[in-house]
Amino acid sequence: MKDSPALISNRSNLFSISDLYKYRELFWMLAWRDFRVRYAQTAIGLVWALIQPALTILVLYVVFGRFAQVDTGSVPHIVYTTCGVMAWTYFAYVMTNSGNSIINAQAMVKKIYFPRLIIPLSKAVVGLIDLFITSLILVILMFLFDVPVSRNIVMLPLFLVLNLMAALGIGIWLSGLTIRFRDFQYIIPFGVQLGLYITPTAYPSEFAISRLPEWASFVYFMNPMAGIVEGFRWSILGTEAPAGLSYVSFAAVLVLFFSSVFFFKSIDGKIADYV
Repeated sequence: MKDSPALISNRSNLFSISDLYKYRELFWMLAWRDFRVRYAQTAIGLVWALIQPALTILVLYVVFGRFAQVDTGSVPHIVYTTCGVMAWTYFAYVMTNSGNSIINAQAMVKKIYFPRLIIPLSKAVVGLIDLFITSLILVILMFLFDVPVSRNIVMLPLFLVLNLMAALGIGIWLSGLTIRFRDFQYIIPFGVQLGLYITPTAYPSEFAISRLPEWASFVYFMNPMAGIVEGFRWSILGTEAPAGLSYVSFAAVLVLFFSSVFFFKSIDGKIADYV
Protein backbone atom coordinates (compact mmCIF):
# COMPACT_ATOMS: atom_id res chain seq x y z
CA MET A 1 0.00 0.00 0.00
CA LYS A 2 1.35 3.41 -0.97
CA ASP A 3 1.60 6.25 1.51
CA SER A 4 -0.61 9.30 1.09
CA PRO A 5 0.90 12.61 -0.13
CA ALA A 6 0.34 14.08 3.34
CA LEU A 7 2.35 11.26 4.88
CA ILE A 8 5.16 11.64 2.36
CA SER A 9 5.39 15.39 2.88
CA ASN A 10 5.87 14.89 6.60
CA ARG A 11 8.66 12.31 6.44
CA SER A 12 11.41 14.86 6.70
CA ASN A 13 10.06 15.96 10.09
CA LEU A 14 9.50 12.49 11.44
CA PHE A 15 12.29 12.47 13.98
CA SER A 16 12.20 16.09 15.06
CA ILE A 17 11.50 16.56 18.76
CA SER A 18 8.72 19.01 17.93
CA ASP A 19 6.98 16.45 15.75
CA LEU A 20 7.11 13.80 18.46
CA TYR A 21 5.82 16.36 20.96
CA LYS A 22 2.99 17.27 18.61
CA TYR A 23 1.77 13.68 18.69
CA ARG A 24 2.21 13.28 22.45
CA GLU A 25 -1.51 12.58 22.93
CA LEU A 26 -1.27 9.63 20.55
CA PHE A 27 1.75 8.41 22.50
CA TRP A 28 -0.20 8.38 25.77
CA MET A 29 -3.26 6.91 24.07
CA LEU A 30 -1.21 3.96 22.79
CA ALA A 31 0.38 3.45 26.20
CA TRP A 32 -3.00 3.58 27.96
CA ARG A 33 -4.52 1.17 25.44
CA ASP A 34 -1.74 -1.35 26.03
CA PHE A 35 -2.13 -0.93 29.78
CA ARG A 36 -5.88 -1.64 29.65
CA VAL A 37 -5.73 -4.64 27.34
CA ARG A 38 -2.57 -6.26 28.69
CA TYR A 39 -4.41 -8.53 31.13
CA ALA A 40 -7.98 -7.86 29.98
CA GLN A 41 -8.55 -11.43 28.77
CA THR A 42 -6.99 -13.14 31.78
CA ALA A 43 -8.89 -14.51 34.78
CA ILE A 44 -6.65 -13.00 37.45
CA GLY A 45 -5.64 -9.78 35.68
CA LEU A 46 -2.70 -7.85 37.11
CA VAL A 47 -1.80 -10.74 39.43
CA TRP A 48 0.10 -12.15 36.44
CA ALA A 49 2.43 -9.16 36.72
CA LEU A 50 3.35 -10.50 40.18
CA ILE A 51 3.38 -14.22 39.39
CA GLN A 52 5.73 -14.01 36.41
CA PRO A 53 8.68 -12.25 38.09
CA ALA A 54 8.12 -14.18 41.32
CA LEU A 55 8.44 -17.51 39.50
CA THR A 56 11.50 -16.27 37.61
CA ILE A 57 13.15 -15.25 40.89
CA LEU A 58 12.30 -18.61 42.48
CA VAL A 59 13.72 -20.64 39.58
CA LEU A 60 16.93 -18.64 39.44
CA TYR A 61 17.31 -18.85 43.20
CA VAL A 62 16.95 -22.65 43.16
CA VAL A 63 19.32 -23.10 40.20
CA PHE A 64 22.06 -20.67 41.20
CA GLY A 65 21.51 -20.21 44.92
CA ARG A 66 20.81 -23.79 45.96
CA PHE A 67 22.25 -26.09 43.29
CA ALA A 68 25.21 -24.04 42.04
CA GLN A 69 25.61 -22.30 45.42
CA VAL A 70 26.89 -19.09 43.86
CA ASP A 71 28.55 -16.81 46.40
CA THR A 72 26.91 -13.37 46.58
CA GLY A 73 28.88 -12.06 49.52
CA SER A 74 26.99 -10.42 52.38
CA VAL A 75 23.80 -10.08 50.34
CA PRO A 76 21.39 -13.06 50.54
CA HIS A 77 21.18 -14.76 47.18
CA ILE A 78 17.44 -14.32 46.76
CA VAL A 79 17.76 -10.56 47.36
CA TYR A 80 20.74 -10.42 44.99
CA THR A 81 18.74 -12.27 42.34
CA THR A 82 15.61 -10.16 42.77
CA CYS A 83 17.60 -6.99 42.16
CA GLY A 84 18.93 -8.49 38.92
CA VAL A 85 15.48 -9.65 37.85
CA MET A 86 14.14 -6.16 38.55
CA ALA A 87 16.43 -4.74 35.88
CA TRP A 88 15.99 -7.65 33.47
CA THR A 89 12.18 -7.84 33.62
CA TYR A 90 11.73 -4.23 32.55
CA PHE A 91 14.32 -4.62 29.80
CA ALA A 92 12.75 -7.84 28.50
CA TYR A 93 9.22 -6.43 28.40
CA VAL A 94 10.16 -3.23 26.59
CA MET A 95 12.49 -4.98 24.14
CA THR A 96 9.99 -7.74 23.29
CA ASN A 97 6.96 -5.53 22.88
CA SER A 98 8.70 -2.71 21.05
CA GLY A 99 10.26 -5.30 18.76
CA ASN A 100 6.83 -6.58 17.72
CA SER A 101 5.08 -3.21 17.93
CA ILE A 102 5.08 -2.19 14.24
CA ILE A 103 3.75 -5.56 13.08
CA ASN A 104 1.02 -5.50 15.72
CA ALA A 105 0.00 -1.96 14.72
CA GLN A 106 0.18 -2.49 10.96
CA ALA A 107 -3.49 -1.59 10.36
CA MET A 108 -2.97 1.85 11.88
CA VAL A 109 0.38 2.32 10.16
CA LYS A 110 -1.23 1.82 6.76
CA LYS A 111 -4.07 4.26 7.32
CA ILE A 112 -2.78 7.45 8.96
CA TYR A 113 0.34 9.56 9.30
CA PHE A 114 2.12 9.86 12.65
CA PRO A 115 5.75 9.46 13.76
CA ARG A 116 6.02 5.66 13.73
CA LEU A 117 8.73 5.82 16.39
CA ILE A 118 5.93 6.58 18.87
CA ILE A 119 4.76 2.97 18.66
CA PRO A 120 7.88 1.28 20.13
CA LEU A 121 8.48 4.21 22.48
CA SER A 122 5.05 3.80 24.08
CA LYS A 123 5.98 0.31 25.30
CA ALA A 124 8.45 1.84 27.76
CA VAL A 125 5.56 3.31 29.74
CA VAL A 126 3.59 0.07 30.04
CA GLY A 127 6.74 -1.75 31.13
CA LEU A 128 6.75 0.38 34.29
CA ILE A 129 4.14 -2.05 35.67
CA ASP A 130 6.75 -4.82 35.72
CA LEU A 131 9.36 -2.50 37.15
CA PHE A 132 7.05 -1.45 39.98
CA ILE A 133 6.05 -5.03 40.84
CA THR A 134 9.61 -6.36 40.96
CA SER A 135 10.68 -3.26 42.93
CA LEU A 136 7.96 -4.05 45.46
CA ILE A 137 9.15 -7.66 45.76
CA LEU A 138 12.70 -6.41 46.27
CA VAL A 139 11.68 -3.96 49.00
CA ILE A 140 9.81 -6.71 50.87
CA LEU A 141 12.75 -9.13 50.66
CA MET A 142 15.23 -6.45 51.74
CA PHE A 143 13.05 -5.80 54.78
CA LEU A 144 12.69 -9.50 55.63
CA PHE A 145 16.43 -10.18 55.30
CA ASP A 146 17.43 -6.89 56.93
CA VAL A 147 19.39 -5.64 53.92
CA PRO A 148 19.91 -1.87 54.08
CA VAL A 149 19.50 0.43 51.10
CA SER A 150 22.87 1.64 49.80
CA ARG A 151 23.86 5.30 49.82
CA ASN A 152 24.51 4.81 46.11
CA ILE A 153 20.74 4.80 45.53
CA VAL A 154 21.03 8.36 44.17
CA MET A 155 22.69 6.85 41.08
CA LEU A 156 19.80 4.49 40.36
CA PRO A 157 18.07 6.90 37.90
CA LEU A 158 21.18 6.77 35.71
CA PHE A 159 20.98 2.99 35.41
CA LEU A 160 17.22 3.17 34.86
CA VAL A 161 17.85 5.46 31.90
CA LEU A 162 20.56 3.14 30.56
CA ASN A 163 18.16 0.21 30.97
CA LEU A 164 15.49 2.06 29.03
CA MET A 165 17.92 3.02 26.26
CA ALA A 166 19.19 -0.56 25.96
CA ALA A 167 15.66 -1.98 25.73
CA LEU A 168 14.50 0.60 23.20
CA GLY A 169 17.73 0.36 21.22
CA ILE A 170 17.34 -3.35 20.63
CA GLY A 171 13.55 -3.09 20.40
CA ILE A 172 13.63 -0.39 17.71
CA TRP A 173 16.16 -2.39 15.71
CA LEU A 174 13.91 -5.46 15.97
CA SER A 175 10.77 -3.51 15.10
CA GLY A 176 12.40 -2.46 11.83
CA LEU A 177 13.90 -5.85 11.05
CA THR A 178 10.70 -7.74 11.86
CA ILE A 179 8.66 -5.99 9.18
CA ARG A 180 11.15 -7.18 6.57
CA PHE A 181 12.09 -10.55 8.04
CA ARG A 182 9.14 -12.08 9.91
CA ASP A 183 11.38 -14.80 11.34
CA PHE A 184 12.46 -12.30 14.00
CA GLN A 185 9.04 -12.73 15.63
CA TYR A 186 10.14 -16.23 16.63
CA ILE A 187 13.73 -15.30 17.44
CA ILE A 188 12.76 -12.64 20.00
CA PRO A 189 11.24 -15.00 22.63
CA PHE A 190 14.22 -17.34 22.32
CA GLY A 191 16.61 -14.40 22.70
CA VAL A 192 14.84 -13.25 25.87
CA GLN A 193 15.14 -16.69 27.47
CA LEU A 194 18.80 -17.03 26.49
CA GLY A 195 19.58 -13.48 27.61
CA LEU A 196 18.22 -14.15 31.09
CA TYR A 197 20.92 -16.73 31.70
CA ILE A 198 23.87 -15.05 29.97
CA THR A 199 23.14 -11.84 31.90
CA PRO A 200 24.36 -11.82 35.54
CA THR A 201 20.84 -11.66 36.98
CA ALA A 202 21.40 -14.43 39.53
CA TYR A 203 25.18 -14.43 39.81
CA PRO A 204 28.03 -11.88 39.89
CA SER A 205 29.64 -11.14 36.54
CA GLU A 206 32.91 -12.39 38.03
CA PHE A 207 31.32 -15.84 38.31
CA ALA A 208 30.95 -15.93 34.54
CA ILE A 209 34.16 -14.26 33.39
CA SER A 210 36.30 -16.37 35.75
CA ARG A 211 35.25 -19.33 33.60
CA LEU A 212 35.87 -17.62 30.28
CA PRO A 213 39.07 -16.83 28.36
CA GLU A 214 40.10 -13.17 28.42
CA TRP A 215 38.81 -12.40 24.91
CA ALA A 216 35.44 -13.95 25.74
CA SER A 217 35.11 -11.73 28.80
CA PHE A 218 35.08 -8.69 26.54
CA VAL A 219 32.41 -10.30 24.37
CA TYR A 220 30.38 -11.14 27.48
CA PHE A 221 30.23 -7.48 28.47
CA MET A 222 29.11 -6.46 25.00
CA ASN A 223 25.76 -7.59 26.37
CA PRO A 224 24.45 -4.15 27.48
CA MET A 225 22.54 -5.65 30.41
CA ALA A 226 25.68 -7.13 31.98
CA GLY A 227 26.93 -3.74 33.17
CA ILE A 228 23.44 -2.36 33.82
CA VAL A 229 22.47 -5.21 36.18
CA GLU A 230 25.73 -4.72 38.07
CA GLY A 231 24.91 -1.01 38.25
CA PHE A 232 21.46 -1.72 39.71
CA ARG A 233 22.99 -3.87 42.45
CA TRP A 234 25.69 -1.32 43.25
CA SER A 235 23.18 1.52 43.53
CA ILE A 236 20.58 -0.43 45.56
CA LEU A 237 22.50 -3.06 47.53
CA GLY A 238 25.94 -1.46 47.71
CA THR A 239 27.76 -4.34 46.01
CA GLU A 240 31.03 -3.81 44.14
CA ALA A 241 30.88 -0.81 41.80
CA PRO A 242 30.75 -1.44 38.03
CA ALA A 243 34.24 -1.06 36.66
CA GLY A 244 36.54 -2.20 33.90
CA LEU A 245 34.63 -4.19 31.33
CA SER A 246 31.27 -2.88 32.61
CA TYR A 247 31.94 0.24 30.59
CA VAL A 248 31.88 -1.89 27.46
CA SER A 249 28.21 -2.53 28.28
CA PHE A 250 27.51 1.18 28.74
CA ALA A 251 29.15 1.98 25.41
CA ALA A 252 27.08 -0.77 23.77
CA VAL A 253 23.91 0.89 25.09
CA LEU A 254 24.75 4.20 23.42
CA VAL A 255 25.70 2.53 20.13
CA LEU A 256 22.53 0.43 20.08
CA PHE A 257 20.18 3.29 20.91
CA PHE A 258 21.47 5.93 18.52
CA SER A 259 22.09 3.47 15.68
CA SER A 260 18.53 2.15 16.07
CA VAL A 261 17.08 5.63 15.64
CA PHE A 262 19.11 6.24 12.47
CA PHE A 263 18.17 2.79 11.16
CA PHE A 264 14.48 3.39 11.83
CA LYS A 265 14.66 6.72 10.07
CA SER A 266 16.25 5.10 7.02
CA ILE A 267 13.36 2.65 6.57
CA ASP A 268 10.47 4.78 7.79
CA GLY A 269 9.39 5.85 4.36
CA LYS A 270 8.91 2.22 3.34
CA ILE A 271 7.25 0.88 6.48
CA ALA A 272 3.68 1.15 5.14
CA ASP A 273 4.73 -0.78 2.02
CA TYR A 274 6.47 -3.52 4.00
CA VAL A 275 3.72 -4.26 6.48
